[in-house]
Amino acid sequence: MTFTHSDTHASKPVPPVFDPVAFKATTRTQWDNAAQAWNDWGGFLTRWLGPATEAMLDMVRVAEGSRVLDVAAGAGEQTLSAARRVGPGGYVLATDLSPNILALAAENARSAGYSQIETQVIDGECLDELDAEPFDAVISRVGLIYFPDQVKALRGMHAQLKPGGYIGAMVYARAEANSFFSLPVGIIRRRAALPPPLPGQPGPFSLGNPDVLSSLLQEAGFKDVEIRSVRAPLRLQSALECLQFEQESFGALHQMLSGLTALEQDDAWAEIAEALGQFERQGGFEGPCEMLVVAAHK
Repeated sequence: MTFTHSDTHASKPVPPVFDPVAFKATTRTQWDNAAQAWNDWGGFLTRWLGPATEAMLDMVRVAEGSRVLDVAAGAGEQTLSAARRVGPGGYVLATDLSPNILALAAENARSAGYSQIETQVIDGECLDELDAEPFDAVISRVGLIYFPDQVKALRGMHAQLKPGGYIGAMVYARAEANSFFSLPVGIIRRRAALPPPLPGQPGPFSLGNPDVLSSLLQEAGFKDVEIRSVRAPLRLQSALECLQFEQESFGALHQMLSGLTALEQDDAWAEIAEALGQFERQGGFEGPCEMLVVAAHK
């Protein structure tokens, strides 16, 4: 059989393309499902990310009377930190894509007695739909890395700020500095025979390069970008407790494993537990983690 040029061309496989709509839908479902578990680990999150969070709030000048927008707020642990700073004369609006996790943020605010906190379910890339007075600061803790269109999200944050207002964000540094997370991801990717991330696909280490992070903020219109590296080791009782935290709280890992049988998934988790065991020492566990804390102004 002879093939014409057009026949040969038609037979070429079409490379897969990243689908941001499907990605967002999956992300919303993951966080809806993991909401209660993430909230239950709130005390640990304060110990783990608290110092970096306080550094971020310092860098964006959150103080008594400030108006703060918290994007991708989750269960609101850092929202409460902002509310403590702004006091009863300030205001904090917590937003998230997941209704379930944001409902927990609202409940945590009520339990803490913070009437200056409100919540609103909204896509972090659609902040132009937000009807609010301009803010002194916009913060996003470990949220920006998961936006398919990070520039659009940042431009939306820029638009919500007062002139001279600040943006502050926390992201994971390079994968090599975050073995508590990158090791499980690598093991699962190998066992599930997953292809490399598609071009444009967000992920935990997508902003781990300070130059990339700085360029992104400048492209969105921000000035005087400042980036600090903050060590944030996960201190837990054991590797098994770290495994439990990741199993309960990181829905993306379960999504990556979904193509494997139950037995294959158990084997993958067992290998992850063994790999995390290298960080056990002196009767405890210390998982390597490094955050980049960035601030800039409008």
